[in-house]
Amino acid sequence: MLQQTRVAQGTPYYLKFVDEFPTIFDLAKASENSVLRLWQGLGYYSRARNLHSCAKTVVNEYNGVFPKTYKDLLALKGIGKYTAAAISSICYGENRAVVDGNVYRVLSRVYGIEDDISSTSGAKVFEKLANEVIDSTRPSDYNQAIMEFGALQCLPKSPDCSICPLAIECYAFKNKEQQRLPVKLKKVKVRKRYFNYFVIKSNQNIYLNLRGPKDVWQGLYDFGLIESKSEVTTEEIMASLPKEFLSEITIEEESKIFKHILTHQRIFAIFYTLTIANEAAISKVELFNALKPYNINEIKELPKPILINNFLEASIF
Repeated sequence: MLQQTRVAQGTPYYLKFVDEFPTIFDLAKASENSVLRLWQGLGYYSRARNLHSCAKTVVNEYNGVFPKTYKDLLALKGIGKYTAAAISSICYGENRAVVDGNVYRVLSRVYGIEDDISSTSGAKVFEKLANEVIDSTRPSDYNQAIMEFGALQCLPKSPDCSICPLAIECYAFKNKEQQRLPVKLKKVKVRKRYFNYFVIKSNQNIYLNLRGPKDVWQGLYDFGLIESKSEVTTEEIMASLPKEFLSEITIEEESKIFKHILTHQRIFAIFYTLTIANEAAISKVELFNALKPYNINEIKELPKPILINNFLEASIF
């Protein structure tokens, strides 16, 4: 949960999660829907699916006993070098250094490392150094300490070097390079997406779609969707729909634009709430063929992107 989430935000989710799944056996036998539902709002839902898959592997292949070594941990779904090092060192005392954003920052500043932390070669340089300087007699304490030091003292912006115990030997402090280090050259490309949602209501039901793979929100539910290359008017989006569909609907409401920010995407969504007289007309829109009706109580239990849930909370529930 904390891979891409702040502790303050993640804590209530964690508490609910372990209350629902107190053991790894409970998590392994749970449905993916129930796992995703509890994850709703944390984002990066592949983490939840990986966690679920990992639990099944530990139960089925390790009899519910979590692996203890870095090598064995790496074989589990969703566990990379950082997580494997953290678990093996903190939980089991293995002499393996963690390398996260905080560690990159501390090491690059103290040792004056110019390598790009977003490059494969740069990552190897930092991993090698981290394993050289770790306290082999107390790997758990060391790893937690250096991560905490980066989080609280060696801050990304405006660190208070006047009280830093490492200032006397810190390359960045002596050369006034705190703001430049660590070096990260790769910039995240952000694309804008425009979602035009159709909240189709009929006989106390609302039609939803289960999102498939190879896009955001895999395994979550949203509404009938037409994505456009840019912001479009109501007239333009309605004109893109078959007349056989339009003749059967009544538009109840057009929402404001909802903005949803993801790491690599900016989503601008608008919701058209409408009732349909003849449900068969839905089949006239190819993009809506996968829609299925759900009542309000069923919808509350389905895992949904926070964007969809926010709309429902404000407009439907």
